[in-house]
Order: sequence, then C-alpha cells, then structure tokens
Amino acid sequence: MFADFNWVEWMTNSPIFLVLIGCSILTLAVASERAWYFAKRRGDSDMLLENSLRWIRKGELSEASRQLETSAHPAGPVTASLFEGKAVTGQPADERLQVGLSEQKMLLEKNLGVLGTMAAVAPLIGLLGTIWGIMRAFHSMSLTGSTSPSVVASGVAEALLTTAAGIIIAVPAILLYNHYTRRMNVMLTVAENCARSVRAAVLEVAK
Repeated sequence: MFADFNWVEWMTNSPIFLVLIGCSILTLAVASERAWYFAKRRGDSDMLLENSLRWIRKGELSEASRQLETSAHPAGPVTASLFEGKAVTGQPADERLQVGLSEQKMLLEKNLGVLGTMAAVAPLIGLLGTIWGIMRAFHSMSLTGSTSPSVVASGVAEALLTTAAGIIIAVPAILLYNHYTRRMNVMLTVAENCARSVRAAVLEVAK
C-alpha cells in the first residue's frame, strides 16, 4: 500500500505531520520518564510498615522515623511527617498528614498532564492535517484539471494519514495516563493507610 509513497516529500509538504512527530516524541519522553520515576518510588510498603511498627512497639520512635524518612515509597515521607510535631494526634497531625500527601501527589503526577493533553489533542491535530491534505489535493486537481477518481482517492488517502497518526499517538497516551493515574492513587492510598496505622500504634504504646 505504501510501497511507492514518498514519506519525505509528504512530511515536507505537511507541517501538521511534523507537529504529530513532535507530539509522538514528547509522549514517548514523558512516558519513559514516568516509568523510570514510578519504578524508583515503588519500594516495599508492607515491609516498611512492619519494621516501623516493630520499632514503635519497642519505644524507638526516632528509629521508626528515620526508616520512614529514608524510604523510597511515598508511604515513608508521608508517615514521617507525623513525627515532625510534638504529637502524632489531633488537628496539627492531620494537617501535616494532608500536606505530606499533597507533596507526594505533586511529585507523582508531574508531567501526567502532558499525556492527557496528547491523548486529547493528537486526534484533533491529525484531523486538521487531514483537512489540510484534502484542501491540497483538491487544489492540485484544480491546477491539473484532472478529476480522475484515482487521483482523488490517492490525495484523500494521503490526507487521512495524519488522522491515523493522531490516533496512533492518542491511544497509547490515554492508556499510559490512566495507568499512571491509577498507580498514583494506589500509592497515595497505601501511604495514608500506613500513616494512620503508625499513628494508631503510637497511641497504643503511649497508653
């Protein structure tokens, strides 16, 4: 189908296609960066909670806080924020917990908006490229005076390539956006549960 298709000429004559290439590169870069970041922040939240509770039951709150602060998983810094004040209960502690969750959310959702934007915009850019290509095809027909169906079909087929390219970019972008958004929500939920479990353990020891 594309054996005789001149890709270089098409990309040169279609600035919209060049924009889509830029969108694809940006999508790949953001997806790769987020994959690396989430892998780095994965950690073992269950082991972290278990070790923290063990130190708390021994009365070693400073050691529990140290382990939490050095954890890669968001549960570590979020839970460690409880120990920044004089008490791990009450409204101040709840405020520190919410601030810690907000800070981790900002780090986890960084650049995710780019994936969402590419998922929404790429098909529209592709459609714009199709309109551009069809206009060029009809303009060429008016110049040559040829109304052959083969000429029309060839021009329309070339024009539709940008729509196809936009969809090819948008589908992985929306899948990756949903995947990373879900991972972020799961990690933040685990972090909050870990913080509340640690706070309950501290209260139990203090009784």
